Amino acid sequence: MGMISFDEEKQNKRIADLHAKEEEDLAQIVAAKFGLPYIDLSTLAISTDALRIIPEAEARESFVACFRVSGKKIDIATSAPDSPSASGILEDLKEKGFIPSLYVVSKGSLNHAWEHYAEISKSSRTDAGVISISDEVLSSYLEKIKTVEDTQKMIEGEEEAVRSGRGVSNLVEVILSGAIALSSSDIHIEPEDASIRIRYRLDGVLQDIARMDAKIYHNVLMRIKLVSAMKLNLKDIAQDGRFSIRLKGVEMEIRSSIIPGAYGESVVMRVLNPETIALTFDKLGIEPRLKSVFEEELSKPNGMILLTGPTGSGKTTTLYAFLRYVSNTGNKIITIEDPVEYHLEGINQTQVEEDKGYSFLEGLRSALRQDPDIIMVGEIRDKETAGVAVNAALTGHLVFSTLHTNTAAGTIPRLIDLGINPKVIGSALTIAIAQRLVRRLCTKCKKEAVPSPLEQTLLDATTQAITTRRPDIEIPPSNHYFVPVGCPACNMTGYKGRSGIFEAIRSDEAVNAITLDNPGEREIKRAALPQNILTMREDGVLKVLRGDTSLEELGRVIDLTGEDH
Repeated sequence: MGMISFDEEKQNKRIADLHAKEEEDLAQIVAAKFGLPYIDLSTLAISTDALRIIPEAEARESFVACFRVSGKKIDIATSAPDSPSASGILEDLKEKGFIPSLYVVSKGSLNHAWEHYAEISKSSRTDAGVISISDEVLSSYLEKIKTVEDTQKMIEGEEEAVRSGRGVSNLVEVILSGAIALSSSDIHIEPEDASIRIRYRLDGVLQDIARMDAKIYHNVLMRIKLVSAMKLNLKDIAQDGRFSIRLKGVEMEIRSSIIPGAYGESVVMRVLNPETIALTFDKLGIEPRLKSVFEEELSKPNGMILLTGPTGSGKTTTLYAFLRYVSNTGNKIITIEDPVEYHLEGINQTQVEEDKGYSFLEGLRSALRQDPDIIMVGEIRDKETAGVAVNAALTGHLVFSTLHTNTAAGTIPRLIDLGINPKVIGSALTIAIAQRLVRRLCTKCKKEAVPSPLEQTLLDATTQAITTRRPDIEIPPSNHYFVPVGCPACNMTGYKGRSGIFEAIRSDEAVNAITLDNPGEREIKRAALPQNILTMREDGVLKVLRGDTSLEELGRVIDLTGEDH
């Protein structure tokens, strides 16, 4: 009986060929089902110029490949013609002026095309994540958008255009342009039961702008995901992304965040507009005596200056104003930020990237190896970062940072909680500053009013406290104040712009002595009273009596009824 030889390699090839044929047969069936042409890419030469039109990560994620290009006509292959990510990419290409034709291919065909990405030099990759709104387009939007109503009308107009078959780019651009024109810090797009709600955060408060038809929201969502480099086909997980808008040669970054909700995915876009953060030291609303204290502390060669307050209280704006104040050619300044919100000339700014291991701690350690004079750490979150920052302040560096506590007096207990030895806090910390932002009353429509008996008691008690410790301050009469009204100039809110209210505690002998006993906030406030620095309540009440803000607004950001000292 003869030997039967079994050639495993030949057998495997036969099985692979069979699988490949089955894949091609399936692709032909799918093509027929969708009424699209079928093509086998393994028999074609793939154009790298065409391939470059869609970045590799995006192509692989969406199961597409651009394999042929002739002028603006491009041929796109996909193994999933019904996927939302593929239709999102087609929509985007049409927006860019391309005329795409879709072909159905097998997964093997796609792999064959994707392998050619290796031939494309990385340096010539397309610039993903940047929406370039031309100056002409933006100027035309900004000329038309002066109020919330203008924005609403333009969004409704573009919405109608999308319903009639035009692309979504213009609608997304109008939503973004409206936010920039109205100096909004955030855009919220929230699906509800019957429609989509669009809100802008204006001067720290969310305001309704427009309603969008739920039927076109999917297209808007896909456009935002696409430019933010998010995964288009994932609907049940939170995603973060970013993109830039180029305006007159200046890049403005937009941070986008998407979370799933009961009625669909909700979008928040944070507008990091350099103009809104470019305040100088003189325009922060700091009381003159406190401003001179800040200047004195900023002129020291070493020590730690800490800013405290909740998210959105303007800490970053103040830090940037401090950096501008100390910036000169004789100083080397390094920042570690999350994110870099505004680019400052002559300062080395770095951005935290946790996924790559570049945390605040690693950034601070790296910065210290660069022999800086001044370091700004965006936030002290943990024991290790606090320890390195304190050590840097003790070894000849001026360190700026932020800490999440509510008051200036809460800074020292927080540092002790983070494991800092109370004996070194007095030597490292030079000043702790707490701040909030209050909306300014609109100068065109604010009106005078008389306080209620309860309000009058509060105002009198506060002014009495100011007079006792600071007889140098001129206090307006406390029997009247101003209230918001609302007019077209302030979008009917009664407020336009914001101002800071501040309090601070310096590390003097009295404060340092009490720090050794692991004190609470109340003890620290008491020890700091002789410094005669206004509390946030006192600073705020002065701004109320001077007509800068309202008592109602002050009560929104600080507790007016609790103990102040």
